[in-house]
Order: sequence, then structure tokens, then C-alpha cells
Amino acid sequence: MAPKVIAPAADEAKAAREALPKLRRYLQDHPDRLTEVPVVDADSRQELVLPRAALELLEGVLAHMAAGRGVSIVPAHAELTTQQAADMLSVSRPHLIGLLDAGEIEYRMVGTHRRVRVDSLLDYKRRDDQRRRGAADELSAMTRELGLD
Repeated sequence: MAPKVIAPAADEAKAAREALPKLRRYLQDHPDRLTEVPVVDADSRQELVLPRAALELLEGVLAHMAAGRGVSIVPAHAELTTQQAADMLSVSRPHLIGLLDAGEIEYRMVGTHRRVRVDSLLDYKRRDDQRRRGAADELSAMTRELGLD
């Protein structure tokens, strides 16, 4: 399944900027609602009940849209081509192949083609982000120790 990309137009980014604080306020004001959250249409007064997890996901989508950034929605179990996976990591395809061959990211072969599960890719991204934060923290500590800050 190819990722679904939502690239907001200017009016959609504006609508997202207006909706985001309202959604955040609702989620903060109702922390006890763990499963379903009612959403009411202002015109018809018709209620739609959504899972809280869907609204939390929507909060993240709105935040990116409000900033004018595109958003990709991909099921965690989806399998990506190596090009799609490289695009998600913002790296070249050859670099991604190196990560796969080094065992950094799980994949499977389909004939002669590699397929990467989104959840494996996201696990790698989390580990890589943690390594980067750790390295940055270490550099900051060294800078302070040397009195260079």
C-alpha cells in the first residue's frame, strides 16, 4: 500500500491552525475519556463518536498541516518498497539498502525485491533519533566541561 500524502493548501493550513487549539483544549479538558469522544456537527447537531486514539492522531495531522507540511498516513503493518522507505527516512535508496544489509532495519524478500514494514522502519527511526539525542547531549556536556559555552 502506497502512503497517502496530504499536502495542505493555504486555506486548509489556515483551517488546521484554527482547529488545532480547539482539539488540544478538548483533549486536555477530558483526559478521563480513554475510548470514545463525541463530535457534534454544528449545523445538524448530529453526534459522531470517534475513538480517542483517532482524535489524538488527528491532533498530530492538524499540527503538521497548520505548519504547511504534508502528512503521510500509512498503516503500521504496511510494506514499503525500498524507495518509499528511503523517502520516509529522507535518505538515498543506496543508503537505505546499506541499513537493510547491516541488519539495522528488518525487511523481507519478495522474489528479488526487498519489502520494509512501516513498523520496522519507525522502530529504526526511534532508535536513530535516540542515538542522535544522546550524541548531542554528550557534546553539550563536553562543551560545558571545557567552558566553551
